[in-house]
Amino acid sequence: MANRVFISVQDGIEEPSWLPNVEPFVNHALSRLGYDKEELSILFCNDPFIQDLNKTYRGINNPTDVLSFENGDEYEDEEGSWICAGDIIISVETLPKNAEYFDVDVNSELKRLLVHGLLHLNGMDHGEEHIEKGVVPAGEMLVLQEKVLSELKDEKIIL
Repeated sequence: MANRVFISVQDGIEEPSWLPNVEPFVNHALSRLGYDKEELSILFCNDPFIQDLNKTYRGINNPTDVLSFENGDEYEDEEGSWICAGDIIISVETLPKNAEYFDVDVNSELKRLLVHGLLHLNGMDHGEEHIEKGVVPAGEMLVLQEKVLSELKDEKIIL
């Protein structure tokens, strides 16, 4: 299995020291989910940047933790056929706030946001259900998300 993961940081914000650890984790998660020959990008940004996207595309004028923009186009190159899965945007400012709210370390929360984004890029939706503190998810997407996170619990992005 092979996938292409492109990772970047919004211009003007400091690159996190853990950034090189994101791609290996995402590739493990993609493999665990059975996704193959996917190309996707992940952008780490600040709250004003993600708030602007959230307002523009969802009509919600607040920052959020993660946004996913599914593409689904296909193309071929010398290595075969690829699916342009899309883009994941994660706010590095909301990340520690979420970790504190959910009473988890920042590493665990980052992994949750990444897996959440990957599932959205592959057509899954959780409707009105969201991960809530102390509530076990019931819907297919969030149950799968928690299963994958459990399987990857020993993976470290933020050391």
